Amino acid sequence: MENLMIDLEIKAIEALKTQLKGEVILPSDEHYDKIRKVYNAMIDKRPAVIVKCIDVADVIHAVNFGRDNHMLVAVRGGGHSGAGLGICDDGLVIDLSGIKYVRVDSTNNTVRVGGGNTWGEVDHATHPFGLAVPSGIISTTGVGGLTLGGGSGHLSRKYGLTIDNLVEADMVLADGSFVTVNAEQNSDLFWAIRGGGGNFGIVTSFLFKAHPVHTVVGGISLWPIEDTEKIMEWYHGFINNAPDELNGFIATMMVPGPPFPENLHNKMFCGIVWCYAGDLNHSGQVFEPVKKMHPVFEHIGPMPFPALQLMFDEMMVPGMQWYWRGDFFTELSAEAAGKHLKFGSEIPTPLSQMHLYPVSGAAGRVDNSTTPWAYRDAKYSMVIVGVDPDPANTEIITRWTREYWEALHPYSSGGGYTNFLMEESGDRVKKSYRQNYDRLVEIKRRYDPENFFRVNQNIKP
Repeated sequence: MENLMIDLEIKAIEALKTQLKGEVILPSDEHYDKIRKVYNAMIDKRPAVIVKCIDVADVIHAVNFGRDNHMLVAVRGGGHSGAGLGICDDGLVIDLSGIKYVRVDSTNNTVRVGGGNTWGEVDHATHPFGLAVPSGIISTTGVGGLTLGGGSGHLSRKYGLTIDNLVEADMVLADGSFVTVNAEQNSDLFWAIRGGGGNFGIVTSFLFKAHPVHTVVGGISLWPIEDTEKIMEWYHGFINNAPDELNGFIATMMVPGPPFPENLHNKMFCGIVWCYAGDLNHSGQVFEPVKKMHPVFEHIGPMPFPALQLMFDEMMVPGMQWYWRGDFFTELSAEAAGKHLKFGSEIPTPLSQMHLYPVSGAAGRVDNSTTPWAYRDAKYSMVIVGVDPDPANTEIITRWTREYWEALHPYSSGGGYTNFLMEESGDRVKKSYRQNYDRLVEIKRRYDPENFFRVNQNIKP
């Protein structure tokens, strides 16, 4: 009987291969271990089948294969998910990394992007046109994962979240059908994918609104970690009253090494990473209050926007151990700042850090029900990341991250940005969508009643 089952599986896989332009990768293949790796080396899962798709037809065939064979299915774009949601054990991985194209339409400032692209590839294509799409802060991040979760980054205060700039998407649904979603077509599904994650289908193509962005004034200011409380109090008042053109996320961090000066290496700091996307002639005036806070190190100046997006790439390379936790905050109280000082003074490894991303300006002026991203009234989205290349330090970075998060969580709004969730599920996911959760459940029930797409921050139908 076992041999018969094996024969049936082999026949099904061979039939799948004849339908694809892409590639089927099995555990017996020489490059299987390389292909199955994701950005977070803490994730070590072994799928039964990986389908590397190069077009929509491949995706449809892969979905049908997974459904017909009752397989657990994970969908992988850039592979950046901290929780490892682009991979699974013993199931099918539908890999979109071969579906890559970026087409800029300068007549209406839109950009069509494939489901497997990274943000660095988008920036490369848009920059010569003097345009940019609001995204994250690391260029190797996948377009799909960041967008479907919301998309917070350097341009959020000026142009909103990535989902606020999504105009249209093409999708393959759980039944293998292909649909286009926008404000007029399948509008309920269009609403759901703007923050609802990968619960509703596989997005093979995104159409974004782009904005005039070419040269920005960006960089970093650092203060000794002992000044954390003072700087956070100042920052809270400053950034929430700053012009939309200025974004700055505040961090507790350690300077890991070059390109920073040697005298700063392995010391803890409270830092702010800046991006000013306004009139360059006014940048001196905008940053004058920052200089008055007397940072011990400052490197701020004009640069092409893609250079700012690339700033952390060399430090945050793929293949390290990652553990992260997130929360939203409406305030940055003295009590919370004290917790940041405590844990920021105990950073366990050079790349471990905490970020508070502002949810204000354009991103904060959207109603909480306009998209599933339900914390527009928050002031900050926090992420704490324990990072290190050595697996021997996994327990250390995980414990620090959890304890830091547990200390701050009582001051939070209750839910977290879903792209910053790790192994949390159930009530934690529900709280992250607040009043929008029930509507997401209804849409999930309509388009994926069997919960075929469940390797995600899952919304159960």
